[in-house]
Amino acid sequence: MNDRSIVVLTGAGVSAESGIDTFRDLGGLWENHRIEDVATPEGFARDPDLVHSFYNLRRRKLLSGAVQPNPAHHALARLERELAGDVLLVTQNIDDLHERAGSRNLVHMHGELLKARCGACEALRAVSGDIARTDVCHHCGRAGTMRPHVVWFGEMPTDMDRIVERLARCDLFVSIGTSGQVYPAAGFVDIARRAGARTVELNLDPTDVSDAFEESINGPATETVPPFVDAVLQREAQSTTTRGGRRD
Repeated sequence: MNDRSIVVLTGAGVSAESGIDTFRDLGGLWENHRIEDVATPEGFARDPDLVHSFYNLRRRKLLSGAVQPNPAHHALARLERELAGDVLLVTQNIDDLHERAGSRNLVHMHGELLKARCGACEALRAVSGDIARTDVCHHCGRAGTMRPHVVWFGEMPTDMDRIVERLARCDLFVSIGTSGQVYPAAGFVDIARRAGARTVELNLDPTDVSDAFEESINGPATETVPPFVDAVLQREAQSTTTRGGRRD
């Protein structure tokens, strides 16, 4: 079987080793804040200054120079660059570490920390500094409508049609560093399996959905992803050699 069309899903476990705090700890908090206060439309409506402050701090940390892509990010960029087929990288992470490592064909299904969105006209703009409640939208001119371009609880992830279409025709689906507990991402493995794809999970520990995958590899992403990518590329090289030497 050839892994010519690959969909990779990455979660917090990939960026955690670069110093990005994971989304949720065992207490249901995000960096000591209640999820309901900083990751819901209702929380933003109640206290936009708190929400802006929360994401501004995360943006500053991301751009501080202390956070850099790790070997897992670089390995996935290499997979996209060297595979003879096509690779779609779908990330739940809102940082830009995949881009910095060199990945180009990717979807940020939960949004991007380095973008702001107007709640009135939906216009996007890149941001590298702080966002404030008084900011004016450069597109429609309204003030007080700018928000982080982050998909909060109760909102629909971005580009779902594209993601599902690719899952429905992929040869290999790989889930890396995600618990697989939150939908719709939790259902990606089922779509890929119905398409007849090979399915592999790479995660620090076994998850509640590990049994849904044909193969499960446990360990830190920096240690498991590079050799896995090596194996996929070697498999493709061997397949290409076999096809090239075949006599019809």
